Amino acid sequence: MKDRLKKLRKTLNLTQQKFADKLGVKQNTIAQYEMGRNDPSDAVIISICREFGVSEEWIRTGKGDMFIPMTRDEEIATFIGSIQADVDDTFKKRLISVLAKLDEKEWDLLEKIAEDIVNSKN
Repeated sequence: MKDRLKKLRKTLNLTQQKFADKLGVKQNTIAQYEMGRNDPSDAVIISICREFGVSEEWIRTGKGDMFIPMTRDEEIATFIGSIQADVDDTFKKRLISVLAKLDEKEWDLLEKIAEDIVNSKN
C-alpha cells in the first residue's frame, strides 16, 4: 500500500504536507505510510477515497483504476471547487471569473471561435 499512497500523492502533485493537510493528519504520518512503517487505518483510507475520488479497491489491493470515474458534472464541480479553494489569483481563477460574466451572445461567439480552432487543425 505504501507505493500506491506515494503514487497517488505524486499523481495529485501534492507534497506530503499538503496531502496530510487535506486529510487532517500530520506530515510525519504520511511519511510513515509511504515508508511502510505504518498502515493507514480504515478511517484514513475512507477519508483518502472520499477526499480524492480514489477507488478503495485500488488503494487497498492495487486492482482496478486509481480514481473512481466521474460524470462530466462531477468533473466540472471538482474543478471549480479546486479553483475556489486556491487563495492565489491564478490564471484559472481569472478565466473562470471572466467566463462567469459572459452573456448568451458572448457564449455563442466563444463556441464559434473554439469550433474554428478545432476545424483549422483538421
